[in-house]
Amino acid sequence: MIDIHSHILPELDDGSSSVSESLLMLGEMRRQGIKIVAATPHFEGHRETVNSFLERRAKSFEALSEANTEELPQIRLGAEVLYFEGVSRMEGLKSLCIEGTDLLLLEMPVTKWSSYILSETVNLARSGEFRLVIAHFERCIPAQKRGMLDYLLENDLLIQANASYFLERRTKRRAISLLKKNKIHFLGSDCHNMKERAPRLYAAYNLIGKKLGEHFTDEMRSFAYDMFSAEERQYISQNQ
Repeated sequence: MIDIHSHILPELDDGSSSVSESLLMLGEMRRQGIKIVAATPHFEGHRETVNSFLERRAKSFEALSEANTEELPQIRLGAEVLYFEGVSRMEGLKSLCIEGTDLLLLEMPVTKWSSYILSETVNLARSGEFRLVIAHFERCIPAQKRGMLDYLLENDLLIQANASYFLERRTKRRAISLLKKNKIHFLGSDCHNMKERAPRLYAAYNLIGKKLGEHFTDEMRSFAYDMFSAEERQYISQNQ
């Protein structure tokens, strides 16, 4: 399995608070069968430059790599880019794509989007620089007008849902329905720690398999894997 959204890098955002906690999270991911995890710490471009973020991310990843002595999931660096007006004009966004892919994870406002926000987001998706993925869409879509999810899909945006969306009692029926209609492309744990926001990706895939059949989970795994470049896929296969 591939976890497309996580906050496993230590002392970088509101995710893992230490190297030891990161190792515990990665160990749990390994036990769940996760082979690759995208480390997607929060990037807030209205507060920080891309270069500054990349430097901080590199230091955090180095600290984690030096302490890792186990056969844990392979980490691919990325970012969860917080939307702000003017984000499309920011230089260096492509360097925030998940390593080995052209996927850029974008966190949208949970309040109602203005016409400007929607226009900028769609234009960004159509720029041709990367493939835009809406992070944990289930948080932001409820505040939008009816039909917004379909509009995003029609305009080439990809959709990521959190594992919790499939596991929480009040949302799992809706989650299964949308997945059955092919309106969700990726699952991510969005894990932040080992307590209230621990890795739970396996549980979500297991539920999907029971409700819709294993072909749905197989297709989602294959779609995520196919997003990596041919060279990256070969490397991954050789090192699993």
